[in-house]
Amino acid sequence: MTLTRRAFGGLTLSGALLPNAALSQGISALDAMRAPLSAPTTEFEEALAWIKERGSPDMAAPLITSLRFSRSRGPQIADVLTAVTGEDFFTDWFQWMLWQEQNPQIKPHPDFPTYKREVMLRIDDNFDLFLRPEHIQPDQMRIRLEEIAWGGVVKDGIPSLDNPDLIDAGDAEYLRGDDLVFGVSINGDVRAYPLRIMGWHEMFNEVIGGVPVALAYCTLCGSGILFETDAPGRSKPLVFGSSGFLYRSNKLMFDRETHSLWNQWTGKPVVGPLVDSGIELQQRPVVITTWDSWKTSNPTTKVLSVNTGHRRDYGSGVVYNDYFASPDLMFPAQVDQRQYAQKDYIFAVRQFGAARGWPLNAFEGQPIINDGIADTPLLLIGDVGKRSVRAYERGDRTFTQTGGKISDQSGAAWRVTEDALFGPDGERLERVAGHISYWFAWDNYLGDAATVYNP
Repeated sequence: MTLTRRAFGGLTLSGALLPNAALSQGISALDAMRAPLSAPTTEFEEALAWIKERGSPDMAAPLITSLRFSRSRGPQIADVLTAVTGEDFFTDWFQWMLWQEQNPQIKPHPDFPTYKREVMLRIDDNFDLFLRPEHIQPDQMRIRLEEIAWGGVVKDGIPSLDNPDLIDAGDAEYLRGDDLVFGVSINGDVRAYPLRIMGWHEMFNEVIGGVPVALAYCTLCGSGILFETDAPGRSKPLVFGSSGFLYRSNKLMFDRETHSLWNQWTGKPVVGPLVDSGIELQQRPVVITTWDSWKTSNPTTKVLSVNTGHRRDYGSGVVYNDYFASPDLMFPAQVDQRQYAQKDYIFAVRQFGAARGWPLNAFEGQPIINDGIADTPLLLIGDVGKRSVRAYERGDRTFTQTGGKISDQSGAAWRVTEDALFGPDGERLERVAGHISYWFAWDNYLGDAATVYNP
């Protein structure tokens, strides 16, 4: 995908989007919301005049929604937005969305859920599965409806890979040595999933080493998170797909049983039947590294086949190449950039009742870091060039690395595996789940609730 954020901001819906508002017979708030995308010019202007005279910012959310899909009427919509909010971003939908994120105290009009649902269902009537009227009322959601943005694709427009074909490492002639892969090892079952394929699919559902898992890859926020899909209170593993919706430039995935929407970054349901379930998906370790490095360390690995059942260009550097090369975001998300740029990489750990991040560049010149999270000491082993970080519990030991050998403070050498660190006497220190992410996603979903390592 190569669309820029501005291209997405100016998308236009064709055809009669919504029922025409009978404004000449009396204006309702819902009629006024619909008018920018449906009504003839006279009724459209009458609706805007009514909104402007009413003067309440509770109409900002529907106006911002309309602004994205109405290029020709954008200046008039923007004029009324300025009148009811006191802000002026003209027709820049991206900036209006940032303003909306910054002002959670402004509650949309009670008719807004109806309007938002109507707009989204005209894009894809399958969105009805996610936006049931009873689930999109403010008190039933864990995120703000006004901040849910269409990601430019329909439901399953980015198709998940469910139990895809795997091949032996020696048969993966399509891969280059410097191609990045997601590396997974569970109970001796070792697998690699190239980012150049996963960028087109953003989700796999698998059973690895006897454990049902899903890898949720949000290309927009640079994070691939491996979740266990057996959840408390569920009779069978959850199976996930991509909804077509975003929240603060992060994909909203969905489970195929209840069609609840889930925050990909936190592993929690945020809209739908499972909102009050208390479920939070548990993470499993996953690493990003080069294909050469992974297969050298794991010669028996299986790797994803290009025969996925879908026609895509799985070449190196094809999918999202422009986005990855740009410092900009494609979709709106507020971010504190005083210390880190929005697309700087950070390694995130959310375990032991706490959250902590390690900037990837902290590993430049020092491949290992002795640190900790909450009361749990950790050893982190990183490689900036491979975008790799692995975390392990370290107990009361302090480690150093010399010439590729990792030793504790007594000089004893330890062996590094995907599952654990092993000492000379067979002592085992467990791997800790974590993942790479762009800084903006970390800042959006954790912010002041987490700590960040500063070398």
